[in-house]
Amino acid sequence: MQVIPEIPVKARWAQNPVTVVGGNGRANATNQLAYSRGLFADDYQTSVIADIWNHRIVQWMKDDMNGQVVAGGRPYWWRHPSKGLWVGKVTLSRNFATAGDRGRGDRLDQWKYPTDVLIDKETDSLIISDYENGRVVRWSRQSGTTQGEILINYIFCIGLAMDDQRNLYVSRPDAVRRYQIGDKQGTHIAGDIGQGSGLNQLKESRYVFVDRQQTVYVPDCFNHRAMKWNKGATEGIVVAEVHGNGNALNQLAFPNGLLVDTLDILYVTEFRNDRVMRWPKGARQHSKKKVSHKTSSKQFKKKVL
Repeated sequence: MQVIPEIPVKARWAQNPVTVVGGNGRANATNQLAYSRGLFADDYQTSVIADIWNHRIVQWMKDDMNGQVVAGGRPYWWRHPSKGLWVGKVTLSRNFATAGDRGRGDRLDQWKYPTDVLIDKETDSLIISDYENGRVVRWSRQSGTTQGEILINYIFCIGLAMDDQRNLYVSRPDAVRRYQIGDKQGTHIAGDIGQGSGLNQLKESRYVFVDRQQTVYVPDCFNHRAMKWNKGATEGIVVAEVHGNGNALNQLAFPNGLLVDTLDILYVTEFRNDRVMRWPKGARQHSKKKVSHKTSSKQFKKKVL
């Protein structure tokens, strides 16, 4: 289930962030990541990350210098040591994949560009969005696990979220659907009528956040806005963006992640502006306190703050 952070209203944000995962270049060692996106942190500040170009899920314990590969393995792309380019397929030393050197593929112990991951505490398992294989897979965190279990198949999946009733929300570029565990069809929640800019549409949305009232929030990337769908609504509400694409306090530029805290304050990451912005409930522009600036964060929807 998603973590709903409790952030004090007068919280002060450090402008020089501390790297807690990776930060050692883009590659495949256990202290590195390659185009990571989905991140989930549990109550003990253990983080699991979808390491897309390495086709693996990596776990970092608090204060660890190296992560542990808990699902997946060998990367498909690597950086050529002299050319500095991402080229070719390569076989790695076994110590780079502590859970097995499985490579990229469509077996139940492999992934193709996993884009998101969350922890299901009730079953002590990971739920993974296996993007290019078109499936959502459950992977037990128990030692000795050798393959996953397909929960949803033949689906264009990017982002994941789970509410307090263990309903699973899956986002794709133009829609969000809700699934009960075991349900293969799902229920329409947002969008799903083709990409566009209407209040009932999304355009290249990436991730999804769900609060305790089953209100769904979506960073609507190519529409440069953040959307909110109340439970049962047929149209969304624009909750962040007033004047389109830009870097002013009332603008967003390619938002690709968000979360809402217990005070209904919205935090949005922007890919183009390299910043995280805070939108108080009902605000018509960003809070003047920038949470951070010039970061490389890819998304910010489930991190424990």
